[in-house]
Parts: sequence; structure tokens; C-alpha cells
Amino acid sequence: MTPANPLLAGILFTIVAGALFAGMDSFGKHLSTLLPVLQVIWGRYVVQTVVITAWLGATTGTRFLRTPRPGLQLTRGVLLLACTFLMYEALSRVPLADATAVLFFSPIMVTVLSVVFLRERIGLHRIAAVVAGFCGMLLILRPGIGSFHPALFLALAASVLNAVYLLLTRRLAGREDSASTQFNTTAAGALIMSIVVIPVWRTPDLPTGLLLLALGLFGTLGHFLLVRAFSYASASLLSPFLYTQVLTAAAVSVLLFGDPLHPATIAGTAVLVASGLYIWWRENRRRSGAPVIDPGTRAELHPGD
Repeated sequence: MTPANPLLAGILFTIVAGALFAGMDSFGKHLSTLLPVLQVIWGRYVVQTVVITAWLGATTGTRFLRTPRPGLQLTRGVLLLACTFLMYEALSRVPLADATAVLFFSPIMVTVLSVVFLRERIGLHRIAAVVAGFCGMLLILRPGIGSFHPALFLALAASVLNAVYLLLTRRLAGREDSASTQFNTTAAGALIMSIVVIPVWRTPDLPTGLLLLALGLFGTLGHFLLVRAFSYASASLLSPFLYTQVLTAAAVSVLLFGDPLHPATIAGTAVLVASGLYIWWRENRRRSGAPVIDPGTRAELHPGD
């Protein structure tokens, strides 16, 4: 059933998805103090894979199990798994707001990698936005300042891997059945983590087990809402609203974890978000037919979803 105002529905779904992803990461940060990080990631992947498999099985039959590009799907899934591992390792050591802000360097990295690997050309405006985004990221990292935490480099590495994951997702779009892509997003990771987690397994008590379940459900619902939002409006139009995840993560970081917000983090996040929005704006103008010289790319999915 199509809503009366598809664009508004898409925007609202995107905002809620961003809040759910921030909630998922907050659960992950808390759970990392109770369980091994590998087990937390296992819960995240297994819950989503089980729910998605049940949903796709009921709605599409077994079609989602077939893919003409298994190698590309596997590579994409492993990249996302590595991104998730690095992000959760960072979350176990640094404030949620800082790690989330650094992860959202991915849209900037997508532009850089599209130039390096896809040979796309960008003009001075886009180059300036990339440089500004890099400066914003440096403000968040605060290298050379006493408050700098080396674990933020884990989040930075996660943002780079996530950018590659997004490029592969873009490559698959329109060439692969969407149901198969949804399934393969976490299927390989769930299988790998079910093996890797065995040596470090720690049987959780009931409250911890429920939190682990909530972690996976938040991620699953966030992903579902994001996919539904993109069915109502283009990803290029909705992508900026995913930055609400950064704002939600900052609020959760302060209110629930008692983390201070460093002025440099606030300034760096503002610069990073502004750079990402500017890149989106230039890309949107180009796609709408306005006279923009520098073509580029866009991040179509939540970083790390």
C-alpha cells in the first residue's frame, strides 16, 4: 500500500532507521562490557539473518538463495563483517558519538574511491568538499592532542571498508535480485561468526540475552525501514536524513553513557556532515539535469548496516 505522501513517508522511515541504528550501536557498546565483542557481533548477524531468511522465505520462496554473482556477494558480505568488527572494537573503547561521526566519513571516502578505482572525474567544488570532510574527520580524531584515543583509527578503518562495501552495493544494484542482496548482506557473516565465536563463547544471563536479541532486532528493523524508505523515494534524496544517526548517537552518548562532547568533536562532526550534504547536493543537481560539471557518486545505504 502506497502512502498518501511517499516522500514524507520515506523521510520519516529514514529518520527512524537512523535512530534504530544508533540504538543498535548503543546496545553493542554496552554489551561489549558484558560479553566478548565477537559474541556481540555474532548476535547482531545471526538475529538479522534468521529474521530476513524467514521473511524472504515467506514472501519470495527460495529465489533469494540464488545469485549469479556469488563471489561479489561474498566479498561484499565479508567487507561489511570486517567493518562491523572494527566499529564494535572501537565502540568498546571510545564514546559512541565519536565513533559514529568517524564512521560517517564513508560518503566522503566513496567519492575518493570512485575517482581512484572507477576513474570518475570530479571538479573543484567536490574536491573542496572532500578536503573539508577530511579536515572535519581530523578534528574528531584530534591527533596530537591529549584527548586523542588511538581506537578511533579502528572506526576510521571501518569507514574505509564501509565505503568499499557501498561501492560494491552500487555495482550490484539493478544487476542482482534485491532479495538475494538482502540475504547475502549478513548470511556469510552469520556463518563465519557462528564458527569464530565458539572459543570465546560466554553463556549470557537472561537480561544480557534479551539485549543481544534487541541488538539484532534493532538492526533488522532499521534495515527493513531503510529499504522501504528507498522504495518511496530515491536514495540520493533520502541519504542526508541518515545523518540523524549521528545526532541520535551524540544524544545517547551523553545521556546514557555520560560521555562528554568535546568541542572539537562537535565542530568536526558539523564539518563532516556539511561536506557530505554538499556532495549529496551536487550529485542531486547533476542527476536532475542542472548544469553541474563534476559528476560523482553517493552512499546508498546506512554505513555499516
